[in-house]
Amino acid sequence: MRRNVTAWLSVLSLVVLVGCGADARQILQEVNAEAEAKRTSPAPAPTVQSGETIRIASFNIQVFGVSKMNKPEVVDILAQVVRRFDIVAIQEVRAADQTVVPRFVDAVNATGRHYAHVLGPRLGRTSSKEQYAYIFDTQRVELTPGSVYTPADRTDLLHREPLVARFQTRVPAGQEGFSCTLINVHTDPDETDQELDALDDVYLSVRNDAPLEDDVILLGDLNVNERKLGQLGQISGITYVVSGVPTNTRGKSTYDNLVFDRASTTEFTGAWGVLDLMGEYSLTLQQALKVSDHLPVWAEFSAHEHVRGIAGRPGEIVR
Repeated sequence: MRRNVTAWLSVLSLVVLVGCGADARQILQEVNAEAEAKRTSPAPAPTVQSGETIRIASFNIQVFGVSKMNKPEVVDILAQVVRRFDIVAIQEVRAADQTVVPRFVDAVNATGRHYAHVLGPRLGRTSSKEQYAYIFDTQRVELTPGSVYTPADRTDLLHREPLVARFQTRVPAGQEGFSCTLINVHTDPDETDQELDALDDVYLSVRNDAPLEDDVILLGDLNVNERKLGQLGQISGITYVVSGVPTNTRGKSTYDNLVFDRASTTEFTGAWGVLDLMGEYSLTLQQALKVSDHLPVWAEFSAHEHVRGIAGRPGEIVR
């Protein structure tokens, strides 16, 4: 069924382009050429929020539980990291104590900020369960009521089903805020081929479930680099943010990324980065590893909704 859906979408895209003639085909070629031409290097780590853009991050906080929360120096670094971003998708919350994330959000807000959180169910095939979380700045974005869910995985292809949620930026009255649906995922490192080949179905299903939402962003710890996205990477128009930059703390591998449709999510400004914990917070490798064995990855988007559809022409898009 997966291949049929993908094939159908590819055929539909071809029919649309043929029906529109050479102009549409030329536009698509220009979109792809512009995407390659504007490929940027990672931007400096963000510190100050702009009202015109928002920053969405993904962070695997490696066994985030009671033990880590009992280390004040670690919690302080983690809280500083979260305050840099408007939405943070977190993986690997691993605690039976369900007060861990609320306590952490209290630490984030200790400086007068106004973050809230969404916590998914405990998932996993073994006794070691994990949860996903979203932590978001309620002064910059709002969670769409009723939008949070865990997609069904009836054939058990995913070790931990993703957590889906929809957010929209807060903008002045009369303006349209950027809205996006996020798919927070942590693949099993021993089953990446199977899971990446299943995540295309998840992505397409989430996109089809919300026909009025064209900005669907899958983000998280994929345990593979951008060249090994399997059938997820074969979806027509799909692109990724992180390329050629290690995202693990030891600086050896790229595991974490943000993935979306380049023609739909024209709100992407082209700015992205991998937050260097050692460099930003003057940590030794061992100190940084106490925070996490992964680094936060992030991308910047316009706070305002762009015109939908390929004819609207993208702004700055990088592959």
